[in-house]
Amino acid sequence: MTLRSKLGVALLALCVSLPALAMNLEQAMAALGAAKAQGLVGEQPNGYLGVVGNGGQAADIASQINAARRAQYQKVASDSGAKLSDVESVAGQKAMERTPAGQYIQVNGKWVRK
Repeated sequence: MTLRSKLGVALLALCVSLPALAMNLEQAMAALGAAKAQGLVGEQPNGYLGVVGNGGQAADIASQINAARRAQYQKVASDSGAKLSDVESVAGQKAMERTPAGQYIQVNGKWVRK
């Protein structure tokens, strides 16, 4: 087997295994509470999660949940005739208000413990 063939096989194996490593929405939802408690992710005023500290699967958790939130916000905006940015802002404000003490929220672009 040539070097090129070996690299091709290795690349194919990597591509096949990557989807198995990716987190799905259900797993992200299950991990969200712990990630917030550990200070890895926090709520932002724009209605989406942000990564506070790189650790564990913080980026994957935020990405999966943000995609689901974005879809829900778009549905609410479409159903109500509101602008998407308005729906995101209201959702962000509510999420930040509901965030328990000790967890992170973003205020004026900076992460702070509530």
